[in-house]
Amino acid sequence: MGGVDKALLAFGRATLLDQILDRFQPQVAQLALSANGDAARFARWQLPVLPDAGPSFGPLSGVLAGLDWAAALGATELVTVPVDAPFLPQDLVPRLIRAGEAAPGAPVIARSASGLHPTFALWPVRLAPALRAFLDSGAAPRLRDFAAGSGAVMADFPSDAEFANLNTPDDLARAARDAP
Repeated sequence: MGGVDKALLAFGRATLLDQILDRFQPQVAQLALSANGDAARFARWQLPVLPDAGPSFGPLSGVLAGLDWAAALGATELVTVPVDAPFLPQDLVPRLIRAGEAAPGAPVIARSASGLHPTFALWPVRLAPALRAFLDSGAAPRLRDFAAGSGAVMADFPSDAEFANLNTPDDLARAARDAP
């Protein structure tokens, strides 16, 4: 969207971030934002803002910052969602946890009929050293690759619409118009 901070884009009477928080916050004990740049732009939400710890490798750098943050809180798992998917499932976390029971200690990735949604995932905190090594290795920094190499399992969801990403101004306008 032309380098605009998606989290702060208007969505209905609020922002995309407000929409995400409304749907996600009831599902988790703690929240933080993964974002680089001036954290003050998120001050009104009173959430920790986690910048990438080193060179940015896209979403995996955010996952690593989140894993480090979660570990410092004594958490064993981190759930990630993107800020540009305002209709995320309201039962995302319970479904990820249930799917993860089949492979304790493995990441869990959301999947719907349209495919994998690797930014909607549950990440065991114990994977932080392996993720750090993966990023340092020079491998292509792809969520799917790291998750697959870590034995990821899938959590199936019935609706593709819950995972719709807003990547263009038209996507944003259409989603705001069609919002439930």
